[in-house]
Amino acid sequence: MKFAIIKERKNPPDRRVVFSPSKLKELVNQFPKAQFKVESSDIRVFPDEQYQDAGFEVVNDVSDYDVMIGVKEVPIDALIPNKKYFFFSHTIKKQPYNRKLLKAILEKNIELYDHETITNEKGFRLIGFGRFAGIVGAYNGFRAWGLKYNTWQLPKAGPLPNQAALIKELNSIKLPNIKILLTGSGKVSNGSQEMLDAMKIKRVTVEAYLNETFKEPVYCKIDVLDYNKRKDGKVFDNFDFFNNPQAYESDFMRFAKVTDYFIAGHFYGDGAPYLYTRGDVKSPDFNIKVVADISCDVDGPVATTLRASTIADPIYGYDPKTETEIDYKNDNAIVVMAVDNLPCELPHDASEGFGEMFLQHVIPAFFNNDKDGVLERAKITENGKLTPRFSYLQDYVDGKE
Repeated sequence: MKFAIIKERKNPPDRRVVFSPSKLKELVNQFPKAQFKVESSDIRVFPDEQYQDAGFEVVNDVSDYDVMIGVKEVPIDALIPNKKYFFFSHTIKKQPYNRKLLKAILEKNIELYDHETITNEKGFRLIGFGRFAGIVGAYNGFRAWGLKYNTWQLPKAGPLPNQAALIKELNSIKLPNIKILLTGSGKVSNGSQEMLDAMKIKRVTVEAYLNETFKEPVYCKIDVLDYNKRKDGKVFDNFDFFNNPQAYESDFMRFAKVTDYFIAGHFYGDGAPYLYTRGDVKSPDFNIKVVADISCDVDGPVATTLRASTIADPIYGYDPKTETEIDYKNDNAIVVMAVDNLPCELPHDASEGFGEMFLQHVIPAFFNNDKDGVLERAKITENGKLTPRFSYLQDYVDGKE
């Protein structure tokens, strides 16, 4: 099997890669029948020379290989017909801006595997950059606090080399006695928690967080049944919430009353209640001053998120009265950090972590006859058609939606 690491061509440039040189070396030691070429790139976080030093051929043309492995969407004119491709296609939710991409993939008889569709038999994603979004998102929120209140000047995450450097910067600041709320229980939330724990911020229970005052900064990590409640007052489990979101209403305001800095690291499912609305933010009880919205569902469950922000310009202000964007320095502004491509700011660590997961969950499937069905579940297109699992995208491809 011949694999190619392809050059990232999407703008703005993304420096991440699925396999670092060291991880690629580990891979071929584990699977000697796997052959790899690396397409030359001038933006990748690991320079061409590092791959060459690890024993890999770096070339300008990989069209003689079978499986193309990348991170972001491949421009239509760069797609090579009749190949297998792995990348984040951003098509499975019928994103309008990528309809032409999926159509071209079908026309070019490409077998598409989306990193998002690589799941286990229960449907849980096996690989992703979520942990690194959580790491950078938490850091960016503290940076935003410092800029808002002129209390500290943290550098941007992007130029720093790794997570350890981010932690070192965070440990150089002195936090006031603030309450920090973290939502979620997955990779994103766990990534943010790593940063809070590395700062040695005390974690407290929901009851203590809601009812006690502290002489030090504290944080509380909450899941869906902490910030939602059944309308009929009954108490079930998380599965009831996921299966019957319409039976629930938000119970988030009890947290908003006492929270200073909110890190949104949850996954939001269709039909679930919004955490807080624009009306809620108008309440005098709404105390949140800084929001790091890593989930970044625009105009959705975190009502202060009016738009995604950018790595270049990561924060803006939300005016509760007018429900509009204002300068984050304005006295009335709630500070919002809602960058939607946070792992790009930690390309070295994100690439190493992603490669670890890809080696564990995907590469073996090419050599064990896909015994766990990983490739079969992930395959979106085959022989110029959508696979049955993704046939729901046909109207989208045809431009009917």
